[in-house]
Amino acid sequence: MDFVVIDVETANQRPASICQIGVACFRDGVLVETWSELVNPEDFFLPFNTQLHGIGPRDVSAAPTWPELRPKLRSLLEDRMVASHTYFDRMALKGADVRYGLPSISIMGWVDTCRIARQVWPYLANHKLTSLAQNFGLSYRAHDAVEDARCAGLVLLLAAHTSTLDLAEILHPTSTSEISRRRRLSAKNDTK
Repeated sequence: MDFVVIDVETANQRPASICQIGVACFRDGVLVETWSELVNPEDFFLPFNTQLHGIGPRDVSAAPTWPELRPKLRSLLEDRMVASHTYFDRMALKGADVRYGLPSISIMGWVDTCRIARQVWPYLANHKLTSLAQNFGLSYRAHDAVEDARCAGLVLLLAAHTSTLDLAEILHPTSTSEISRRRRLSAKNDTK
């Protein structure tokens, strides 16, 4: 079960205003690498966002911009299955790429860990990472991008281990038609 989980924090309501990115890499169902980077969003900060994640303009003044950190991000995501907890992070990456005129990173596909959590544990009151971590005893510091990515990855593994969910099939579909279908969907979503 090899996959990469991403999470971002933003400076304001615009998804492209990424001020922190976190990546958690899982190999054979084990966390093997994490990477986190503050990002200069070249945009304004809303007090609400700063209060939520604790990142402000001073914190990112010397941080790399989105185009400057893309080579490292590409090395972590390219040709891999990527997960995030909700669609927001995927939308943010796409938005930042469009803002700077950068091509999308070629990945195998996307997995929404929140959707999977809803599928596996429909009886829970909600499926926020903080709630899932509390329900399942996962140590976790909310609204830190690498912590969010790590926790979402652990939730995905836990969902696979406590249900009939075939995580290997979700992450690495074996049928050619399923691979083609996912690529078409990915390409279609990337043009929106």
